[in-house]
Amino acid sequence: MKSLRRFLTLLVAIAGLLHCGTAAKADSFSFTIDPATQPAVPGQTLTFFGTVGNPGASPIYLTGDTVTADAGLFVDDSQFLINFPPSLDSGVTTLSEELFSVLVLPGTPDGSYTGMFEILGGSDPNVQPPNDQDVLGAQGFTVYVTETPIPEPSSLLLLLSGLVGLGGTLRRRLTR
Repeated sequence: MKSLRRFLTLLVAIAGLLHCGTAAKADSFSFTIDPATQPAVPGQTLTFFGTVGNPGASPIYLTGDTVTADAGLFVDDSQFLINFPPSLDSGVTTLSEELFSVLVLPGTPDGSYTGMFEILGGSDPNVQPPNDQDVLGAQGFTVYVTETPIPEPSSLLLLLSGLVGLGGTLRRRLTR
């Protein structure tokens, strides 16, 4: 019984090492979202930009994407297929474009909302979704919703001019 357990433990360890070895191939594709965290108010649309790269030795084909997001967020990922090329040649270090937009639905309560954007693809140009579902890269994003709108610059200017006027009046009274 003990030798069977040891054998199974050894098999699981070998499978884990093999899995890590195949995951290293995904390192030839780089993907980031910038900025990955943004503040918003209900009804506002945010734009997220992505940077992709292929420092590897062979081309990578970008065949699609998947997006998940918390309730209260509506994601439009059409910009990915419009802005990013269908393939990245080897040695392409960076390509930055608009990746997707997020609409914070009206009535969304204050809080932190998260989502995940995944880029799908692979090394074969002839395989298209839904058959080629390799996740080349995945990045999370966060939207901090606050119902208190950020003051407009004109409101801040009005407040500042009022404080300057009040300061001037107090100065004249003190000098008399």
